Amino acid sequence: MKNILKKIVIILLFLFIMSFIIIEGLIINEGRLDDDINSENIDYIIVLGARLYGSTPSPALYERLNKAYEYAVKNKKLKIVVTGGQGQNENIAEAEAMKKFLITKGIQEDRIIKEDKSTSTYENLKFTKNIIEKINKKNKYKVLIITSDFHLFRSKFLAKRLGFKAYGIPAKTPESIKKYIYLREYAAVIKSFLLD
Repeated sequence: MKNILKKIVIILLFLFIMSFIIIEGLIINEGRLDDDINSENIDYIIVLGARLYGSTPSPALYERLNKAYEYAVKNKKLKIVVTGGQGQNENIAEAEAMKKFLITKGIQEDRIIKEDKSTSTYENLKFTKNIIEKINKKNKYKVLIITSDFHLFRSKFLAKRLGFKAYGIPAKTPESIKKYIYLREYAAVIKSFLLD
């Protein structure tokens, strides 16, 4: 009995190590790539929310918004969906702060669509899909997801699961949270794969 338990523990440990290596490899690889994106093939830009400090974007969200701004300036016809509800210790919804940031930088308000009810990446994308389906009746939407490099693999995976044709542009992750966030993302990928 002891030998059987030992073998089970060794097998489980091996599976954990292998899954960790594979998933982290996918996360890191996806975060290094800018998809070869022709804006003619994109229906919407989706910028995924992240933490606010009161009503100020966190460093991670600031990086995402700057990437979104850069792309939006070059592709003036595209609408931008900003996503994220109001979390703990946040004075406003993430989407509202994101909209204000982009308007302050010079993006026209009528280009920005707000999804301000979500509390997770899955909800960001699901609620966004519900909003754009009311605006534009199509079978399949081609979207450009802008999020942090560590977050892009899971975001594109969930978008595809929801029926989007998804491309991505990674924003830089602040060094101060890099080690912790990549470990956390491993667990988030497994949770999303099984439950979302």
